[in-house]
Amino acid sequence: MHAVERFDDVRVLCKANIYFNGKVVSHTILFKDGRKKTVGMIFPGSFTFNTEAPERMEIIAGSCRVKQAGSDRWTPYGAGTFFLVPGKSSFEIAVEEGIAEYVCSFE
Repeated sequence: MHAVERFDDVRVLCKANIYFNGKVVSHTILFKDGRKKTVGMIFPGSFTFNTEAPERMEIIAGSCRVKQAGSDRWTPYGAGTFFLVPGKSSFEIAVEEGIAEYVCSFE
């Protein structure tokens, strides 16, 4: 799998999605076919997110660890990898150092 480098012919919402006092920041991308993605950065720390729809989180730079709802196991993810999160669920994501950059696709 190769990392996403760009998206063509899309609309971008200028207002940032800012979480956890600026430790997680993303922008929303809207595609002509109705798909929606966010592109963002996660700074060091541990953060819990709830999901409405299923999500595919692709790590495009840096690294993180993830613990899915109902699990006590942390799984590492680096650039070029991804994880899936069910809808109506949650996950905890931790970045130890640097910045993890991601693309989140809403399925």
